[in-house]
Amino acid sequence: MTHIAQITDLHLRPRGLACYRVSDTNMMAERAVRSLLAYSPGLDAVIMTGDLTDRDDPREYAVARALLERFDIPVFLMPGNHDSSNGMRREMAGFPGIGETRDGKIHYAAMVNDVRIIALDTHLPGRPHGQIGQEQLIWLQETLSGNGAPTMIALHHPPALSGIAHMDAMGLLDAPALAEVIAPHPQVQRLLCGHLHRPIIAEFAGKIMTLAPSTCHQVELDLSPDGAAMFRFEPPAYFVHYHSEKTGLVTHMAYVESFPGPYHFFADEGVSWPGDEPR
Repeated sequence: MTHIAQITDLHLRPRGLACYRVSDTNMMAERAVRSLLAYSPGLDAVIMTGDLTDRDDPREYAVARALLERFDIPVFLMPGNHDSSNGMRREMAGFPGIGETRDGKIHYAAMVNDVRIIALDTHLPGRPHGQIGQEQLIWLQETLSGNGAPTMIALHHPPALSGIAHMDAMGLLDAPALAEVIAPHPQVQRLLCGHLHRPIIAEFAGKIMTLAPSTCHQVELDLSPDGAAMFRFEPPAYFVHYHSEKTGLVTHMAYVESFPGPYHFFADEGVSWPGDEPR
């Protein structure tokens, strides 16, 4: 059995500074890390699908390193549009795969028990859009052709549209080329993405695309054609991708914060329902 957590869009800031003046992203990332460290029965790896930092600032990467080095399991990183390939390679050296590049982009493949992870770099310098690039697509084709293990491809920018207009306007520019590469490969069972700060599930190239929510603020759910770019403080969450021989690959959403419970569904001997106490 394999348990892989996916966190995304931490938007870490230099210590003492808020993101967009109101979002204490560092505090919320700390809470997310505590939740992951407490996960039972334990994680085998963590995937962070981009926007680790908010402004590609070395001080932000320092905060990230202090947080992520607390894990004693592999932590897989890839840049988003708020990071940079060069910045992540320089400041997060030592994390798995960070030194592996093609055409200046960070990319790598790794096995976590019986599940294969392929990380792609969609950062496009100076633009909010994403692009994989021809060199990285060639590498992806070669990599997929050599291994039939259940595979999750992780990248920051989602290749499918969401209906949130202002986010779709800065999506993945070479999504059709990605579809052409992955469509013939049945072992590709998930595309793991971030960028949109919402839990979203869609189909792309015959595969399941899952967008994880952010550990901090969430993008407003507005599917109108002229929806404004807004965010709100909905509960932060992350995904757990679970694989076993019996279930195959299953994705669950887990909330960072704790809530009342758990309570038993059946009031067995010695177990009472909330509110059953004598008055």
